[in-house]
Amino acid sequence: MEEQVYIDGRLYPKSEAKISVFDHGFLYGDGVFEGIRVYGGVVFKLKEHVDRLYDSAKVLKLEIPMSKEEITNKILEVVRANNVKDGYVRVIVTRGVGDLGLDPRKCPKPTVVIIAGSIQLYKPEVLEKGLTAIISSVRRDSVDATSHEVKSMNYLNSILAKIEANEVGADEAIMLDSRGFVSEGTGENVFIVKNGKIYTPPRTAAILPGITRNRVIQLCKSLGIEVYERDITVTELLTADEVFVTGTAAEITPVTKISGRVIGNGKPGEVTRRLMEEFKKIVRNPEEGTPAYS
Repeated sequence: MEEQVYIDGRLYPKSEAKISVFDHGFLYGDGVFEGIRVYGGVVFKLKEHVDRLYDSAKVLKLEIPMSKEEITNKILEVVRANNVKDGYVRVIVTRGVGDLGLDPRKCPKPTVVIIAGSIQLYKPEVLEKGLTAIISSVRRDSVDATSHEVKSMNYLNSILAKIEANEVGADEAIMLDSRGFVSEGTGENVFIVKNGKIYTPPRTAAILPGITRNRVIQLCKSLGIEVYERDITVTELLTADEVFVTGTAAEITPVTKISGRVIGNGKPGEVTRRLMEEFKKIVRNPEEGTPAYS
């Protein structure tokens, strides 16, 4: 069956799913979104994703034309309509159709889109050998500019860094904040391991407060691993015993080389591997999300 896409109250076959070229999401990237994973029919951390969607919309003064309960139920409906048991959901809310000017007052009704399918950022063998990364020359926008605490549809900052990584054959780019401290990857949060302790940049380093990041921090604490949110220098990054990134699509992915420097022994580290194994156990727990199927 062809993939079904929800747009403003209706399901459309993928081949017929369209929005207006005058939608300000298309014209200006004016909108917010969430990426959500489904594991064994459980929509992982659905409540947290919906809450963040509304928080992002609030910052943009974008009124989502559905209640949290309504959009939650619609997400589950789209997952079932596509028979997604293990996959990915993209929820998008744009400013809606307007004119060629950027004034949001010209957009009377936001557009809501829900897609349920699959996603793969990296080849499976990356989990065994680790990612190669560069330190990008593209700085993360500062917290007083286009805040990356908001999951908006404007990802040009990340795309420019990703292009830079592509051009040198690296898998990923790690971006610094406006002060020169480690911020995040193009779409992932960054963690380092040093002497058995874990460190990750704080929100003040212009990061997205990742939902997977938060759950990994909780996991570390439950396993008795000390974890600290603080600024990280480039030298600390390059001399770490282990480096890994987290994200909805990335889950927990090791990084074994950064800008030509081998991290640790060049293989995914012991702490990273332990977290990867424990995370696999967590994601299929119905208490960690919302079951889509009764």
